[in-house]
Amino acid sequence: MAHRTLSSAYQRLTDRLNRAPQGAPPSELLHGILKMLFSEREADLVSLLPIKPFTAKKAALAWKMGEDEAAGVLDELAHRAILLDYERPDGVRSYVLPPPMAGFFEFSLMRVRDDLDQKALSDLFEQYITREEDFMRELVGQGGTQMGRALVQEPALPEDEALHVLDHERATEVIRTATHIGVAMCYCRHKAMHQGRNCDAPMDICMAFNTPAESLIRHGHIRRIDQAECLDLLQRAYEHNLVQFSENQQKGVSFICNCCGCCCEALTAARRFALMRPINTTNYLPEVDAEACTGCGKCAALCPVEAMSVVSANDPSDRRRKKARVDEAVCLGCGVCVRPCPKSAIALKPRGERVIVPKNTVHRAVLMAVERGKLQHLLFDNQASMTHQAMAAVLGAVLRLPPVKRATAAKLLNSRYVDALLARAPQ
Repeated sequence: MAHRTLSSAYQRLTDRLNRAPQGAPPSELLHGILKMLFSEREADLVSLLPIKPFTAKKAALAWKMGEDEAAGVLDELAHRAILLDYERPDGVRSYVLPPPMAGFFEFSLMRVRDDLDQKALSDLFEQYITREEDFMRELVGQGGTQMGRALVQEPALPEDEALHVLDHERATEVIRTATHIGVAMCYCRHKAMHQGRNCDAPMDICMAFNTPAESLIRHGHIRRIDQAECLDLLQRAYEHNLVQFSENQQKGVSFICNCCGCCCEALTAARRFALMRPINTTNYLPEVDAEACTGCGKCAALCPVEAMSVVSANDPSDRRRKKARVDEAVCLGCGVCVRPCPKSAIALKPRGERVIVPKNTVHRAVLMAVERGKLQHLLFDNQASMTHQAMAAVLGAVLRLPPVKRATAAKLLNSRYVDALLARAPQ
């Protein structure tokens, strides 16, 4: 691969990241982050990896090297939590490159390590993800299916409503059904700590589950825990009024972050880009009892996305009287505001329209790819194949057509499968 110049390796890696449903906009800041996490050779090699899970044999073909040598490179990247690795039911080891968020960006700060300048990396993350808007706009502004969703705090639900909560809406059910459980340092608060602005919320409280947890535990990036300890941590998160932010799917959830409004990047995005709905909400909304509410403001102080405010009660007998008000367009439905209310004046009620959660990782990836115009990269995922590149270019052009022309093109492609996928593309 000598003909592939090292100076453009990070650009090729950036292009590879942006073929996935969830990418990262090019910038000098991103290149700075990638240079800290990847050597130039690694960047060049990873730029050729498929989006979908792959084996060492497949990587070796793309890299034009022996399978043993390819496996060594892949294992080193997995050991650094750049890749995730797992054993398939047939005993073959597979690998996958996770997205930057939530993925290898977070993994770099989920523990204290001396092989990386975590202060410098934190500064780059802060500038690229939080202060500049391109990354978050790209991440959340291109479709209704988001990477993450809020979970309702189960103790905040009234008894009659708790019976109607579906299993995938419960953090407790995610914990009880997980095959592997691990706990890690909170990426967001760790990053904030390096900048001298972290809060006093618990640091070691971010949870990983199932196959990704097994990989991260095996490589020493997170600590293995059992269900009982994880449920205790969840209770601790409730007590600190933290929001449960989960992977946006019903089955095989890989993480639950316990987020504060001051440090968390996702909740910061929820405030800055509220109308884009950067976090898929729960199926609940808080309802304020105007008669019982005293306007104390505790709910507004705790709300991580500023959906609660205190306004005039318009009481002619007491002009100074205040009451809480909910901005339903912004509210996550997390329930953080319910339990601290001293007058029990806030209760959760079902939303008028039920929020749909993708069934699994594949379902979510396809929905996000369709919404973001990247379906072609999922279908034709072999960048080493000229045929795949050509077919991806064709389908990408079709997806950019107006709806009527898109339907005509689907018929010309003469594929029921592609026809069905195109029908689901956003109008």
